[in-house]
Amino acid sequence: MNVPNILSLIRMCVVPLVPLIYFSEIPYHHLWAALVYLLASMTDVLDGFIARKYNLVTRLGRVLDPLADKLMSFVVLICIIIENPSLFWAGIVFCVKEGCMGLGALVQYKKINDVPPSNLLGKISTAFFFVVCFVILVVPELNETVKLAAIAIAIALNVSAFIWYMLRFIRNKGER
Repeated sequence: MNVPNILSLIRMCVVPLVPLIYFSEIPYHHLWAALVYLLASMTDVLDGFIARKYNLVTRLGRVLDPLADKLMSFVVLICIIIENPSLFWAGIVFCVKEGCMGLGALVQYKKINDVPPSNLLGKISTAFFFVVCFVILVVPELNETVKLAAIAIAIALNVSAFIWYMLRFIRNKGER
């Protein structure tokens, strides 16, 4: 177990803290939940940097890292949806997209004993999704139309990344 994998595991362990804080009665609970989300996202950047810089990329890390990211994103999105039911559709799209991505990654893992690395569009869509969710967490009174538009763009970017992965998978017939 190397440092990047430990950071991914820590990020997974932090996931339950977000809703616990977000729905608590502590002062500034939305801000505290957003800060936990920010710190978790910083560990994502840090583990990737360390893994690449020190050649510590592992198959386990290529599974743990995106799993931790998706769990955190899912939990944050659920928190937002609970307070903004009009965004329910985004949760459905997110779950379907991530379920398909997970199945594709599982097929890849079984075929080549590895999962493909993320691409630039995937990284951009993840970063944009983070920014949108972070802003909604910090500013819960944000205009409903702004929230809808921002989440719609974030989800569209995520779906675009999924389509790119799917096309690459089909083109390579599930092989690397």
